[in-house]
Amino acid sequence: MRAERFAGRRARLVELAAAEGLDGLIVTHLANVRYLTGFTGTAGMAVVLRQGTVFLSDFRYRTQSEAELGGDLRIEIASSDLWERLWQVLGEYAGIELLGFEARAVSVADAERLASGDGKVRPRLKPVPGLVERLRVTKDPDEVAAIREAGRLAAEALAATLPCVRPGQREREVAARLEHELRMRGSEWHPFPTIVASGPRSALPHARTSDREIVPGDWLLLDFGAQVDGYCADLTRTVVVGARADERQRAVYQLVRQAQQAARQGLQAGMTGREADALARSVLEARGFGEAFGHSLGHGLGLELHEAPRLSRSNEEPLPAGAVVTIEPGAYFPGWGGVRLEDDVWLGPEGAELLTDGQTELIELL
Repeated sequence: MRAERFAGRRARLVELAAAEGLDGLIVTHLANVRYLTGFTGTAGMAVVLRQGTVFLSDFRYRTQSEAELGGDLRIEIASSDLWERLWQVLGEYAGIELLGFEARAVSVADAERLASGDGKVRPRLKPVPGLVERLRVTKDPDEVAAIREAGRLAAEALAATLPCVRPGQREREVAARLEHELRMRGSEWHPFPTIVASGPRSALPHARTSDREIVPGDWLLLDFGAQVDGYCADLTRTVVVGARADERQRAVYQLVRQAQQAARQGLQAGMTGREADALARSVLEARGFGEAFGHSLGHGLGLELHEAPRLSRSNEEPLPAGAVVTIEPGAYFPGWGGVRLEDDVWLGPEGAELLTDGQTELIELL
């Protein structure tokens, strides 16, 4: 079943490539290699052709690639130069005149190597944007299940961490505890550096966790994730530490929560990214807080933390059915602090289906 799933993805890619006039695609972006083959290593490429798929890596991944890849792939382990071995292998296939390569994933140095003929006859090459990503945006049931499980692990790790948070602790201590709980519960790794931002630092949407000491009455914003079978969950919660929330804190929090709930209830496949963003933004703008919400509502989620589609004011494209996206409105006030609430949803036939726990009631850690 697993091998058939990867084979089906490659077959769809061949169709997309053919529609672009290509005889195949050189895939070097590792998330895309994994999506098409199941390879989880850090060095490898796949060449997807009508005649079949060739996977190339080096000695370090000989055993791993044989274990992870299905029998219908040709595995080539290069003794020295991966690109030179690629050209040698492609010479064995007839009818390959134009190959695409991933424009966003090829470095300048590799692009120069691709363009250099070295005196040999090679297929013509064309940079192409986002062919594999067009497939990845719609998630199959196994992908959705992996993200849901990652979301479950993330929620459990947070639940185990929050009772241990006290004034006087440093942000890095809280982050370390949270990351420990994630790993102990089965998260493969952290999809991004955990953000723990306290007090006025919670007004930094992408704060770096610091040595700042938490004081009573602080906001504590925690933005973190879990990873299962390579798939990411992304969760943000904001709590008050060591005191009851004051009137301003409670008002801002409830407004952000109202904005997130509006987006969760109204989000549907087929609306544009701009329309999706407006579901939450209009709530904040109606109260005069539009300027405090400076980022977009959300982003796609999968093998990478940030994927298509974007839920933003600049995206006029329709949101695809079957996509997994984040919903993460926030309000940030320099010198005072900020609130962000984030959950992950699947765009199914009935609208946005929660993949994370959606538990956004205000928490005061006393």
